[in-house]
Amino acid sequence: MKLIRFGLPGAEKPGIVTEAGTFDVSAFGEDFGEKFFETDGLQRLAAWWEKNNGSCPQVTEGTRLGAPVQRPSKIICIGLNYADHAKETNAQIPQEPIVFFKSTSSLVGPNDDLTIPRNSEKTDWEVELAVVIGKKASYVEEKDALDYIAGYALHNDYSERAFQLERGGQWVKGKSCDTFAPLGPWLVTKDEIKDVDNLRLWLTVNGKTMQDGTTANLIFKIPFLVSYLSQFMTLLPGDVISTGTPAGVGLGMNPQVYIKAGDVIELGIDGLGSSKQTAVAYK
Repeated sequence: MKLIRFGLPGAEKPGIVTEAGTFDVSAFGEDFGEKFFETDGLQRLAAWWEKNNGSCPQVTEGTRLGAPVQRPSKIICIGLNYADHAKETNAQIPQEPIVFFKSTSSLVGPNDDLTIPRNSEKTDWEVELAVVIGKKASYVEEKDALDYIAGYALHNDYSERAFQLERGGQWVKGKSCDTFAPLGPWLVTKDEIKDVDNLRLWLTVNGKTMQDGTTANLIFKIPFLVSYLSQFMTLLPGDVISTGTPAGVGLGMNPQVYIKAGDVIELGIDGLGSSKQTAVAYK
């Protein structure tokens, strides 16, 4: 299944995308949040859809999409998880995953505007594969890790490099600004992705290709990441793990290139759709 949430910010409704179109499943009675996932919501929704799909209204083309999951308890990010990205930023290949958080208040829809933060001069892009947790995970073994995944989504891990790298402390300051986590368009259930370790991911700025990589180059693979993180924290249903970005970020260019108002950023991952953000100045 491909799950969406659509409508005005803060008033999104649940939906499903099929070959026949996009459908409103509000009559199912639940949003796609923690409770939905922890109570076998995906299976229940699939069974409900089989019986009720004929009565579900179609969603009008062009309707705004929100993030495909209701605000999660946490957005966990993995840094420097592609060797080529580590090299371009003059960083060492990590011996263990670099873990940082992104504020959940940065979460927005896939095509919402990117607001360049006040006093920002170094806002940057990062196309990433996001993992959505399907059930409570604590001290999970790597061999069992896929059982805890609900699905995958496209994520742009926007980053303000001066806030992140030049202001001391942890990276979270440069990762958490409003609109810095456009997620979606869809949450794609894991059964639809046949080989998550062989997905192309790409990003363009004003039509120019900046990133063009593959998840085959992940240093730490997804089952390992789920297991690893679960040793240090409980992963709750609906939590998002953003697995890192390949080479091609503005920070790694010579001279460096950063986003300015009016820029259009487009990105996509095989099987997970594409998204498009237009940068606007802070008001």
